[in-house]
Amino acid sequence: MSSAFPAVHVLTPNFIEMKRFFITGGAGFIGGNFILNLMKYGQVKVVNYDKLTYAGNLDTLSSIENDPNYIFVQGDICDGDKLRKLLVEYKIDRVVHFAAESHVDRSIESPGDFIQTNVVGTYELLEATRNYLGKVSGLEDFRFLHVSTDEVYGSLRAPGLFTEETPYAPNSPYAASKASSDHLVRSYFKTFGLPVVTTNCSNNYGPFQFPEKLLPLMIQKALAGEPLPVYGDGKQIRDWLFVKDHCKAILQVLEKGEAGQVYNIGGHNEKANLEVVHSLCKVLDEMVPDSPYHPHKDLIEFVTDRPGHDRRYAIDASKIQKHLGWKPEESFETGLRKTVRWYLDNNDWVSRVMSGAYRGERLGLE
Repeated sequence: MSSAFPAVHVLTPNFIEMKRFFITGGAGFIGGNFILNLMKYGQVKVVNYDKLTYAGNLDTLSSIENDPNYIFVQGDICDGDKLRKLLVEYKIDRVVHFAAESHVDRSIESPGDFIQTNVVGTYELLEATRNYLGKVSGLEDFRFLHVSTDEVYGSLRAPGLFTEETPYAPNSPYAASKASSDHLVRSYFKTFGLPVVTTNCSNNYGPFQFPEKLLPLMIQKALAGEPLPVYGDGKQIRDWLFVKDHCKAILQVLEKGEAGQVYNIGGHNEKANLEVVHSLCKVLDEMVPDSPYHPHKDLIEFVTDRPGHDRRYAIDASKIQKHLGWKPEESFETGLRKTVRWYLDNNDWVSRVMSGAYRGERLGLE
């Protein structure tokens, strides 16, 4: 292993204070939630680097847009020169890499976009970081955290669970592009000694999620009285992770994680898609009792399954729990209720997304 970079040190409990974070894809669902959570600590500076594709929404971060410790920079993850300049300019201590194309259906329609962003973009960020650490001293506790997915492991048969040692077997262009980026990150640790950690998470849900994903899509369709489309027989099983639990896990990995390691982050909430939709309908029946579409389960409609649809994902999160002391705080039931309540209480945010208005105010951004 190359000795071009500083030796890895155990991070102190005050690792957040005065650290300078470079966060890619911070206007997206998980990245936006992560930044909002991070800024609560106060003594931290955040540079949010986002291309603002359809899924990037600065409305999510409107509450902190005037905070002097928060900086937004619009840019492409594939722009290596810009990445190198920004890392130096802001003297970055932490890189957290969320930026990715992430919707499976879109990867089937346009796989090239996923290769460009998820593979080439990750390469450019790794190279920019390697260049930065080769020139700057005093960054002994620097970390590069790469956020990935359980979909890289492929489809799982019961009763097993995905561990950090599960062989990769991606079944969609999205999953394959994320698997490729995971391998690149690993290689930069093995070859160059880059202080990286990778997290592979299960299905996230919660506030600020773009309404192409299952729960926000179903919420909006149910409230409008539209059919609730369920792929195939609806028995595809996923492990559901509340986004705020995920954000806390990422901070735990940044604080205590060992460079070069992979940590699986799961919610311990295996649910079939049809069960999820039924649970959602029951919560909507309760929270919106005067809905003309009550009971909402009558809106469920089965549609043709998508190609390469994995049957089951389930994360074994025992490593992060045992070694780093993290475990999810929300059950699926409590997280679902918080999610539905958020969407009911934040109709302005939803309306701007559904109308496309959130994309119409981006001229003049850096």
